[in-house]
Amino acid sequence: MGEKNRFYVDIMALHPEVTGSCNLIICKLPNNETIRFIVDCGLFQEREYEELNYTLPFNTESIDFCLITHNHTDHIGRLPYMVRKGYFKKIYATEDTCMLLPIALKDSYKVLRDVSKRKNIKCLYDETDVERTIQHLEKCEYEKTYSINKNIKVTFFTNGHLIGAACILVQISYPDCEDINLFFTGDYNNTNIFTTINPLPKWVKELQLTIIQESTYGDMDSNEIKKCFKDNILSSLENDGTVITPVFSLGRSQEILYELMKMQQEGLLSTEIPIYFDGKLAIQYTELYLKGKLHIKEEMKKFLPENLTYVSKDSRPEILENTDRKIIVTTSGMGSYGPAQTYIPEYISRKNSLIQFTGYTAEGTLGRRLKDTENEEMVQVGGLVTKKRARVEYTTEFSAHAKADELIEFLKQFENLKLVLVNHGEEDVKEKFAERIVNEVNTKRVGLLGREYFFRVNSYGLIKTLSAKFK
Repeated sequence: MGEKNRFYVDIMALHPEVTGSCNLIICKLPNNETIRFIVDCGLFQEREYEELNYTLPFNTESIDFCLITHNHTDHIGRLPYMVRKGYFKKIYATEDTCMLLPIALKDSYKVLRDVSKRKNIKCLYDETDVERTIQHLEKCEYEKTYSINKNIKVTFFTNGHLIGAACILVQISYPDCEDINLFFTGDYNNTNIFTTINPLPKWVKELQLTIIQESTYGDMDSNEIKKCFKDNILSSLENDGTVITPVFSLGRSQEILYELMKMQQEGLLSTEIPIYFDGKLAIQYTELYLKGKLHIKEEMKKFLPENLTYVSKDSRPEILENTDRKIIVTTSGMGSYGPAQTYIPEYISRKNSLIQFTGYTAEGTLGRRLKDTENEEMVQVGGLVTKKRARVEYTTEFSAHAKADELIEFLKQFENLKLVLVNHGEEDVKEKFAERIVNEVNTKRVGLLGREYFFRVNSYGLIKTLSAKFK
């Protein structure tokens, strides 16, 4: 029993709320050996946390390996910065993520470079750091267990959040001790229209587990979702308006194009109405969906609507000058970057325009700022001060995150759930979701992950919490 008591891990989330995802795990073995690893290393997108992008509260050279759940900037955006600061070991991710991640990091660097020039500050990292990061990638197949070292095994499982996304099981073992099993859901969804999501194997459900669970929509049930996208688009077009729909480059872009195609096929949307698709990164990803080696269902490789035009920087001015009704699908999803910065300032003051957001908008982003501004009130957009006259709508019907009831059902499938640590959510949402887990899920303990505490756990769950000490 004494040996078992000496075998534990400390778990901490290095992000306060939603973006900037990074979990630090420190494993103390009975032989006094210490193993450190991180799960994700993302970019902060909330304005109040931007300064945190320039700090890594751990010694990068002491990290033994890195696991990546999926290819979104708020989960992978600081990997090159970590490499720049001295990380030189492997970065494990699924095959699809390893294919997508280089494209994402190169684009992210260009955005950061442009922002740093405008602010007259040093860029977080450079192109060399990006190339070095790509060299550290290690491809992993789903449901194949990999021995990282003599004490740690890792298995990636399918996750509907995004193409290539994974839930990650980490099994930590030591002779004559019971394993410590950590299950990281990453950003989680139970379905994805483009790929197959397999149920978890029985052997995983039977393990004694500590689960690190996201909670982005932990205060909303799936039956609360109002499907308004179609109606909003059609009503705007009936009034000869222009529709701007900001989308995330990977996943949401392709799903919205598919939705518009279905509207055409159902006879709801005329094929005479032009659809413009703007965003270099989104177009690159779309071409990979169509022609690449991603694990896309064969029947889903045809998802482009008719009368679709890819927009370039050169053709954008002509589209802005055109007053005919049209649909513009553009990055970025929260409105703060990409071509959306050109379209939103142009159309926000036009009454017959619709700006239809299709996903989460973090605090400090343009999307959230527009949400908090009433019609006819002044709003600052792209350096301009103007009145908000356009119709601005938000929908969660395309969200790649499971809702609270779906997350609860996910947790209920595990037979020996010892501890659930809630992360990746706004503070009040995390608290609300944690309370629901306590009431509805058979688990010994529930904790809120943040930057203030480490949770010390063993195979039986929580041992204690400790005040954060970095490095």
